[in-house]
Amino acid sequence: MTLAQILALIIFVAMFVLVVMDKIERHIVTLVCGVLTFVFVFGLGLHSMEAVIETLNVKGIFTLEFWYSAGESGESTSGINWATIIFLAGMMIMVEGMAKAGFFRWLCMKLAKMVNYKTIPLFITFMIMSAILSMFIDSITVILFLAAVTVELARLLRFDPVPMILAEIFCANLGGSATMCGDPPNIIIGTSLGYSFADFLTNTGLIAGFGLVISVVYFYVVCRKDLKLASNQDIDLSSMPAPKEAITNMKDFVVSSVIFMLAVVLLVTHSMTHLSVAFIGTFIAIITLLAAGKDIVYLLKKVDYKTLLFFVGLFMVVGGLEQTGVLEIIAEFIGRVSGGNVFLMVSIILWVSAIASAFVDNIPFAATMIPVIQSLAATSGVSLDTLAWTLSMGTDIGGSATPIGASANVVGTSVAAKNGHPITWGRYCKIMAPATIMIVALSMIMIFVRYC
Repeated sequence: MTLAQILALIIFVAMFVLVVMDKIERHIVTLVCGVLTFVFVFGLGLHSMEAVIETLNVKGIFTLEFWYSAGESGESTSGINWATIIFLAGMMIMVEGMAKAGFFRWLCMKLAKMVNYKTIPLFITFMIMSAILSMFIDSITVILFLAAVTVELARLLRFDPVPMILAEIFCANLGGSATMCGDPPNIIIGTSLGYSFADFLTNTGLIAGFGLVISVVYFYVVCRKDLKLASNQDIDLSSMPAPKEAITNMKDFVVSSVIFMLAVVLLVTHSMTHLSVAFIGTFIAIITLLAAGKDIVYLLKKVDYKTLLFFVGLFMVVGGLEQTGVLEIIAEFIGRVSGGNVFLMVSIILWVSAIASAFVDNIPFAATMIPVIQSLAATSGVSLDTLAWTLSMGTDIGGSATPIGASANVVGTSVAAKNGHPITWGRYCKIMAPATIMIVALSMIMIFVRYC
């Protein structure tokens, strides 16, 4: 290996280790490693300013194709994926507007009232709602509000909220796999490879739909004793808070609901309108801020800038692996091991993605693997579509297996712990690991049947 390749690998591995250790904020880790990549890999190793320019990938933002593309994807698949970052920022602003108006809390309390606060119907309803909301909204936000409302309802209805929170986490990750905007790895895959909302919905969405049915049955069977115990208790329903109490401002509530529906329509139709996700994210952010009036500053302050910076640094480090040819070496290795056999190749990518995502953040893993599957598709003759859906399901579902595998897991367990319901690794993995293995296996079977 060359000096540049060795340096790129060292920096990448160091970044992964530091992110997993979680001792330093992860956006600082990736940004520092990104700068080190530019200095040591591109400067000392490659002596190439062109590599720096390609990885920064800024010029693409100022082209028409970045915002509107009548043909293939206008975004570059090399370097910083600005489409992903801009889209995420726009969705964050929209979600904060919805949260401020009380939309999520109102929805939870409304559904709870509709099932008459019965524990088992509530359990199933919240699982389905978690999956559906996560198809359109970041799973972190979904779990943040769902877990908080679950704890509140558990206190009023006197049941253990942990099984329900775990089920919600799993369904949020599963629902996120169904669409391009549901989970960060899917956003990266979609913007990098030019897939639309409809492409994901008709491919990974179909797998997620079957997976949701199996998941509801699984979690009901595993948690039925706790649920039945709670359902036998006499509860004073008059003490339950009215759903309308969750709405902080009716005007803002209506406006934010309309903006959300508009975002859904734009995402569903963007393959027909040819508006890029970067355009959609920017447009939704602008109208949300215009509607916010005097609350513009509040919404801008609530944006998770640390996550956006994390993405920037991450793409810089992955750019080092790409520019030095390390990712091509990995692709060639997988190709040799699989011998060009599509079944073996799909199995390797799916299970390696799932296992890796259970212990490390699935976002950098997905970003790293995209150039790998592109190279595999070009050299082996296997369809890029097949490998893309395989990577999506592996990274999205595999992250559910452990408490640190996905951001939604960390948020859900943290909310439970803060409210006096700590979830140990043992209890978490006992329930979630079998569910993860089951859905990954289902994904493999469906991919084999449909694409291989």
